[in-house]
Amino acid sequence: MVYLVLAGGLLGFRLLGALGVRRFGGWSASAAHALALMLVMTASAHFVPASVTAMPNHADLVRMVPPFVPFADVMVYLTGVLELLGAVGLVIPATRQVAGIALVVLFVLLLPANIYAAVDHVPFHGAKPTSLWPRIVEQILYIAVALWTTRSADRTALRRLTQRLRGGSADLAPTH
Repeated sequence: MVYLVLAGGLLGFRLLGALGVRRFGGWSASAAHALALMLVMTASAHFVPASVTAMPNHADLVRMVPPFVPFADVMVYLTGVLELLGAVGLVIPATRQVAGIALVVLFVLLLPANIYAAVDHVPFHGAKPTSLWPRIVEQILYIAVALWTTRSADRTALRRLTQRLRGGSADLAPTH
């Protein structure tokens, strides 16, 4: 289902771009919105109570957290919030580059949970556990899409921040 949302969102947003919606004028901008859509969907599971069985829920995700990670329950909520923040950051061109890079870091940090779930055969949402290689390929796909989205970022905000940190002038004309 996640792949359908990502691929369908990408094609749907790009179609809107082809029809004249400037926001989706390029593939990487469409990818940013598709990844944001997917993240809203996946992040919602982080907050769904265990009593809800129509979709993956918080308890499913807590079972995936490796034992060495403290406060598994809190970590699942935290990663859900980070996914939602990443989604918001992706749809705003001025924050897209930072959001894309932050999501790459998040996806790398989530890899141990996916490895643990595969190696220990942790079922997800009552389904048969997914083997290791599809999980790794899935994370690599998310990382690649997150990096791709940064191509359509408005780098003006990042330049201003960098300039301020260096102690120089922050008055840069916007470039797209």
